[in-house]
Amino acid sequence: MTDNTKKKKPVATKSNAIRNLWIGFGGVILFVILFFACVNWGLFGAMPTFDELENPQTNLATEIISADGKVLGTYYVENRSNVRYSELSHYMPEALISIEDERFAGHSGIDEKALFRVAFGVLTGRKKGGGSTITQQLAKNLFPRDENLSTLKLVLRKFQEWITATKLEHNYSKEEIVAMYLNTVAFGHNAFGIRSAAQTFFDKTPKEMNIEECALMAGVVNAPTRFSPVRNPERSLGRRNLVLQKMAENGYITQAECDSISQIPIDMTHFGVMDHNTGQATYFREFLRGYLTEWAKNTTRPDGKPYNIYRDGLRIYTTIDSRMQQYAEDAVKEFMGKELQPMFYKHWKGQKNAPFSNVTADQIDHILETSMKRTERYRSLKNQGMCLDSIKAEFDRPVRMTVFSWDGLIDTVMSPMDSIRYYKWFLQASLVSIESHTGHVKAYVGGLDYRFFKYDHVTQARRQVGSTFKPFLYSYAMGDSEFTPCTKIPNIQYNIELPDGRYWSPSNSGGGGGEISLKSALAQSNNWISAYLMNHYGPEAIITHVRRMGIESPIDPVPSICLGSCDLKLIEMVGAMTTFANQGVFIKPMFVTRIEDKNGNVVVRFNPEESEAMSEIAAYKTIALMKGVVQSGTGVRLRSLYGFNNPIAGKTGTTQKNSDGYFMGITPDLTTGVWVGAEDRSVHFRSTRLGQGSHTALPIWAMYMKKVYADQSLNISKSDFPKPNIPGVDLNFDCGQYANDEVIEFIDEF
Repeated sequence: MTDNTKKKKPVATKSNAIRNLWIGFGGVILFVILFFACVNWGLFGAMPTFDELENPQTNLATEIISADGKVLGTYYVENRSNVRYSELSHYMPEALISIEDERFAGHSGIDEKALFRVAFGVLTGRKKGGGSTITQQLAKNLFPRDENLSTLKLVLRKFQEWITATKLEHNYSKEEIVAMYLNTVAFGHNAFGIRSAAQTFFDKTPKEMNIEECALMAGVVNAPTRFSPVRNPERSLGRRNLVLQKMAENGYITQAECDSISQIPIDMTHFGVMDHNTGQATYFREFLRGYLTEWAKNTTRPDGKPYNIYRDGLRIYTTIDSRMQQYAEDAVKEFMGKELQPMFYKHWKGQKNAPFSNVTADQIDHILETSMKRTERYRSLKNQGMCLDSIKAEFDRPVRMTVFSWDGLIDTVMSPMDSIRYYKWFLQASLVSIESHTGHVKAYVGGLDYRFFKYDHVTQARRQVGSTFKPFLYSYAMGDSEFTPCTKIPNIQYNIELPDGRYWSPSNSGGGGGEISLKSALAQSNNWISAYLMNHYGPEAIITHVRRMGIESPIDPVPSICLGSCDLKLIEMVGAMTTFANQGVFIKPMFVTRIEDKNGNVVVRFNPEESEAMSEIAAYKTIALMKGVVQSGTGVRLRSLYGFNNPIAGKTGTTQKNSDGYFMGITPDLTTGVWVGAEDRSVHFRSTRLGQGSHTALPIWAMYMKKVYADQSLNISKSDFPKPNIPGVDLNFDCGQYANDEVIEFIDEF
């Protein structure tokens, strides 16, 4: 029997198909798990460590903070400062979530629905919207991608960001993630982070931002240039209103509120890019930059590396009061711009060689050439190898430039050399105000406008101080039991013999004859009596005395220092003057009270440096002497013109040929000094009536103090100076010279 049965191939059963499907599915799952594990282990590129997630490294700006809590400015690579969630307006997270990540509260770092939407859009060519969550964007901001990645590396980088996002969700709360995101995102115009953005766009803190401002900032983060409210206001307005509509759709505001707020125009009146040239206390901030740079070099972080003021997010708590600083800047601007500079122009109109006085044409050329060699333009051309003649030719070639004027910046065409001569016309001014009993510097104005005049006349410049030096001479005499403010001296010219056998005899602006009390002599800025005291004690003793009062600049031991022939810094002068109001104790001027790291930990505290410079009685006697200056002497304009009737001790000063004008004003709470003069000493008023300190510097002091006294929140007292309580010592020094209502003004000259 023939077997016709054919051999058949095995047929896959249903169970085998299911098994193979599960194997395939499991293989995919295993591959995905292994792939993400490899990504997490860093096999495809470094991943942030746990410590890096706990302490993400970003370039944080160092903040300069005033005594009243205002950010005066920052030092930065990126203008970025962190805020906590509690420091945000509640509208800000709502606006951000509405436009960037509506399901933020419900996902764990990755929004699967958004990913599927993006994938479907890519496959169909109808891509609409992105798939990145706020947490993923934060991961990208904290650990930025390298530029010019290949497609494969870009895909791998995306997976790394997914894993980082899930880790961030595991380690931080939703509120912390929102705050971290807002701290890391760029808003354009050199503003990194919401604190910087709030300051730059609105001159506010993040907490103070209103709903339309929060919506505007939430819209900007998507494309800071495209949606810039400064560069593209119409597009920015549309984006802001879209954010408001999204907030309504997500239930954060009502539709009626959305419609109403959408009608509000964008307000950029407070916009101002924060840099070292603009804002409050520019000269102070630049002075502080040098100090902090040296401090940072010698101070190490917990990791052993030196601090970096541009990256480490330090908080510098200063002594400056932003209100007083503003009053000081306003006083300088108001008087110099509206009164003194126009007067100076009128004074020199039509005069040959104006505004230079008593110099030849050759000397003027030398002054201008010297100024040219100080410019950055000259240094740049010199470094390029150009010879002097070629550089001069460049300086004589007209170019477009913006120049300073008190009526606003001027865009013009001018040669650099003509601009140098143009700036010679400007009188400069500086002011420093110190809290008498603490040494805290409360206001610091180094010049007119830091954008155009970089030289700081508070801590850099040394100028002749004129008669403002006389209180130091008199205070030394007040430590001698032989003298009191009422001691009378013959009012005659005195001759002082010099080491070479010659005699020095200063002139005097007032008449002579009879006797004069020391109080009246200082009030009238009498040079003869100053010469008498100098002859009595000698220059070495006076120099030793002022060294105890904090003056460190070189001083030649010559008799003429009694008239202020020495060149000193304004900060030294005012610091020394505080000694009189502080019962004879000198406190070195303080600029910073403490420095904190980015986490709020105190790195260093600064304590006052104090030393006894003179007795309490000598200090009080000197105050009595200086009160006479305001009561009936060269500072009487404070009473007659500006209406001050509270106790003020003061001293005016005017140097040779009216090159410098000073006023030092002391109250129980504040000691403030003002200097006025030109960059070059050959530029000045031609008459002492116009150029003396009581006419050029005293008005700035008066305007400043008027504003200070008017601000009740500052609590600046108008009371009298405290009298030492020493039994048996008579401290009544009215001397019977002038009645309080008698106004006599004396010319104060070197």
